[in-house]
Amino acid sequence: MKTLYSLLVLLALGLSPLPAASQAVVPPADSAAPNPAPKLEDILRRQQDLKVDDSLRENMIGDAATAAPERSALGTRGGASDPDLWRALRFDEADVTTQQRGPAAKTLIQDNGMWWLNFRHGPLITYGGWLLLGTIGVLALFYLIRGRVRIEGEKTGHKIERFKFIERMGHWLLSGSFVILGVTGLLTLMGRKFLIPAFGHEAFSTVAIGSKWVHDNVAWAFILGLVMVFVMWVVHNIPDRTDVMWILRGGGLFGGGHPDAKKFNAGQKIVFWSVILLGTSISVSGISLLFPFELHLFGPTFAHLNDWGVPQMLGFGPLPSDLSPQAEMQYSQLWHAIVAFVLMVVILGHIYIGTLGMEGAFDAMGSGMVEEQWAKEHHNLWVAEVKEREARAKGARS
Repeated sequence: MKTLYSLLVLLALGLSPLPAASQAVVPPADSAAPNPAPKLEDILRRQQDLKVDDSLRENMIGDAATAAPERSALGTRGGASDPDLWRALRFDEADVTTQQRGPAAKTLIQDNGMWWLNFRHGPLITYGGWLLLGTIGVLALFYLIRGRVRIEGEKTGHKIERFKFIERMGHWLLSGSFVILGVTGLLTLMGRKFLIPAFGHEAFSTVAIGSKWVHDNVAWAFILGLVMVFVMWVVHNIPDRTDVMWILRGGGLFGGGHPDAKKFNAGQKIVFWSVILLGTSISVSGISLLFPFELHLFGPTFAHLNDWGVPQMLGFGPLPSDLSPQAEMQYSQLWHAIVAFVLMVVILGHIYIGTLGMEGAFDAMGSGMVEEQWAKEHHNLWVAEVKEREARAKGARS
């Protein structure tokens, strides 16, 4: 009986409530404390490619000073909160150590590239593609309405040297490389959207690898041709008064007859400076892409534009000038493609005039020798200069 009585007493003591002072009291959570977790509204806005307010999350990245010591017993959440750690990585605030010493090596999460990807696969391809197709359509319509510009006078059969071999070499080096760069660039830009659905990932992979290799290496030929053309022709492409009259008469479309022109008329000078300026811009942005993170083009440019008040004059806010290495590359790629689209439009018009649009024009860059009557009609001042030089040379020999 004593044993049974003892067991009953122990059981009663075990089931009885402990004194209130001995219980661990957990204070209620502060419902007013900010919660950095994404809300449904944030998720929906991100799905719609709308800006999400991350100002709260950017600041809630934990504090290493208040974390548990590394040698102490860890709590249930470890030395630091995992959400705090991931937020610090996402907003590039974490103290990251890596063996890779590249400019962007410490960026483990980069979520600012979706705007670039969406713009690249959306407006850039859409408007750029329609710009090229529209230009081809306008040229075709102009050809149907205007037809080919014929040599009006009687052909004499006498040829006059228009361009020397080195000039034609520089022209074809520049133009040939640009055509290759244009095709491979369009394949790289539009392949994911158009070629993969048609031919599959594996087939496009081969095309993409080859296009990238060709694009990266042919770029140097383009730069060399650009330098050659500039050095040889810049002196002939300085605007003067004859160019004003040429433009006012639309190159002969208005007023009848052919306006006066030197070695290059106003239309050719526009093409020349477009190629030089746009081609240089494409080359610089292309070099920055070939050597990633080495050239910082857009951060300093945006800073200068902000200082000059250009965005404000156009009704915009200040441009971002403190750009990450990845953002620099994204802006370089977009600028590279946009300027290339504009230059392709200019070159399409140039190709049209030099082939289908005008009789006798291709000979200038083909053999270098052109029909004298063609030269008199389209570049009469230049022909007069050539005749004068020939006369002086003949007089000197005699």
